[in-house]
Order: sequence, then C-alpha cells, then structure tokens
Amino acid sequence: MGRLMLVCLGGAIGSGLRYLVSGIAARGLGADFPYGTFIVNVVGSFLIGLIQEIGITTLIIPESTRLVLTVGIMGGLTTYSSFSYETIRLMEAGAWGQAWVNVLATTALCLTVCFLGAAVGRLVVGVRV
Repeated sequence: MGRLMLVCLGGAIGSGLRYLVSGIAARGLGADFPYGTFIVNVVGSFLIGLIQEIGITTLIIPESTRLVLTVGIMGGLTTYSSFSYETIRLMEAGAWGQAWVNVLATTALCLTVCFLGAAVGRLVVGVRV
C-alpha cells in the first residue's frame, strides 16, 4: 500500500477517534466548553512527541508505520481548525474567560505534553534526556 493511502487510512482512524472522544466528553463533561477537542489535542500532542522521538532515534518504528501514526492518526485525531472555531464561538457567545482559558491551556499543555512525550521516547530508547 502506498504512503498516501496509509496516511489516509490513519487519518480516517484518527478522525473517527476524535468524533468518539468529542461525543463522550460532551456527554460526560458537558457542552459548555470544547472538552473533546481539548482532550484530543493534549493526548495527540503527547503521543506525537513520543512516537516521533522513538521513531527518529531508533529503527523500532518503521518510517511507514510512523507516517500512519503521526501524519495519519494523530493528524486526524488532533484538530487546530476545530480548536480555532470553537474558541471563536466562545468569544461570540461572550464567554471571553473560557475562550482565553481554552487558548492558553491548550497551547501550554499541548507544548508541555509534546515535550514530555519526546522525553519519554528518549527514555524508552535509552537516550539521555
């Protein structure tokens, strides 16, 4: 199977996961904040850091598998466009505090967990952090 098809397959899986997580989060946590998008962006940021670090540092994860996992699944799972739109909707609704919490928390947490994912990846493959 060609690389493009692998990435497309991964994207379909990631998009399906995002849909499921968003629905579960809305039912469990409420619809007053975009919890689902927040969750998938944080989890995806950690996982992409972990997968890329392990994949780049070693040959444990073949390049084609890394493409499926990162560009495909993580690309379909995480969603900057939904994050942006949901933030604008919060602003338009006058929920400026929630909008800024979403912007600051998503940015800070996603960068932090991506760094942590890369650090865990280095530990897994035995590279000094």
